[in-house]
Amino acid sequence: MRLVVSVKLWVEEILLREESTIMRDLTRDDVAEATSLAIGDRIRLAVKAVLEQILDEEMSQHVGAGRRERTPNRTGERNGNYGRDLITPVGKIEQLRVPRDRDGTFTTRVFEEYHRSTGEVEDAVLEMWLQGISQRKIAEVTEKLGAVRIGKDAVSRIAQRLENELAAFRSRRLEMAYPYLYLDATYLKVNWGSHVGDIAVLVAVGVSQQGFREVLAVETYASERAEAYRGLLKGLIQRGLCGVALVVSDDHESIQAAVRTELPGVACQRCIVHFMRNVLSKVPHSERAQVAADLKSIFAVNRVEDARALAVAFCGRWGKGFKGAVSTLQAGLDAALCYLDFPSSHHRLIRSTNGLERLFEEVKRRTRVVRIFPNEASAANLSTAVALRASEDWALRRYLDMEPYRAWRELKEAGKS
Repeated sequence: MRLVVSVKLWVEEILLREESTIMRDLTRDDVAEATSLAIGDRIRLAVKAVLEQILDEEMSQHVGAGRRERTPNRTGERNGNYGRDLITPVGKIEQLRVPRDRDGTFTTRVFEEYHRSTGEVEDAVLEMWLQGISQRKIAEVTEKLGAVRIGKDAVSRIAQRLENELAAFRSRRLEMAYPYLYLDATYLKVNWGSHVGDIAVLVAVGVSQQGFREVLAVETYASERAEAYRGLLKGLIQRGLCGVALVVSDDHESIQAAVRTELPGVACQRCIVHFMRNVLSKVPHSERAQVAADLKSIFAVNRVEDARALAVAFCGRWGKGFKGAVSTLQAGLDAALCYLDFPSSHHRLIRSTNGLERLFEEVKRRTRVVRIFPNEASAANLSTAVALRASEDWALRRYLDMEPYRAWRELKEAGKS
C-alpha cells in the first residue's frame, strides 16, 4: 500500500471531514458558541490518529507483517511504542505513538529522526528566516499560528540546515563544459548600518554540454564594477568552469572587461532586448511602433548577411528623422549580431538575457514583503535559495538540443586545421 506522508494533504482532508461533522452535530446555538480552540483540538486529534495509522503501516512494511500477523515473509519483530511530541501545520501533536522494532532499524518518512517538527513547519520557518525576520518574531508568529512556540534554538538549527545547503550549492564543483554563459545583475535594498542602500546581486547561468540550464553562481557586491564580475568569473573558473564559447549579457563595460580578462577569446553577445530598447529610446513615442517593426526584422533572420542588409535599409529609411537611433544601432550592431555565428536552432535562446530577467523577477517577487534586508547575508541567502529552486526546476527539462552545437564545433575545429 502506498503511504501518503504529506501533512498538507492530510490536513486538507481532515479539515473538510471535521468541519462537516461539526456542522452536522451542532445546533445553531452550539455553532455560535463553538470556539476555534475546540475545533483546533478536534483537528489535532484527527491528525494524530492519521499519523499513528501511517506509522503503524510503515512498521508493517518494515517487518513484513501486520500487528499480530503470522506470515512466512516476516523480517522483524515489533517492540512496542514510544511517545513523542510533533509540531505540525495544525499545531502541536502531543505524545504521538511511534512504533519500535527489536533491531532498532525502523525509520519513518513522517518526520526526520530527532526532529520535533514536520517538513512543512520547517519550510515555513525557513521562509520567514530567508525574508530576514528575526528569531524572536518567528517564535511569536509560530506561537500565534500553531499554538506552539518555535524557539530560537530550533530556528537556528533550521536556518543552519539551509546555510549548509546554500554553501554547498555556491561552492560545488562544475564537472562539465558550459558553452553558453549568461551574466547579469539585479539590485536589492540592504541596511548597511548607518544607511539603507543598494546591493548588487550578480548571477551567472550556464547551459551545459548536455543542454540543461543551471545557475552557476550567485554573489553579492556593493556595485557592478569590473572587479566584481572578475571575482565572479575567477570563482567559476576555480570551481571548474570550462568550454565557454559565448557570453550573453547587456552592454555593461564591467562585464565586457571581465570577460576579456578572465575568458580571453570568448565571444560576447549583447542582449538584443536591451539593445532594441536603447535604439527605440531615441525615437518619439508617436513613431516608435513602425520603427520597432523595422528594427525587429533585423533580428528575425538567420544569416548575418541578411541581418546587415536589413540594418542598412533601416538606416537609409530612418537616418534623416532619427539620427540618434541610427547611430546607436550602428555602434552596437556587431555585438548584437554575434549569435548568428552559432547554430540557428539556438538563436532565439542565446541572443538575450530574458531567462535571467525572469529569475530576477522571482527574486523581486519574493523580496517585495521585506523591501529592506537587515544585512547582506540575508539578501544573498534569499537570492541563492531562489536560484537553487530554479536550478532544480530547470534540471527537469532540457533547454537546448546540443547536437547542432557539437556539429558546429567540429566544423570550426576542422576549419582551423
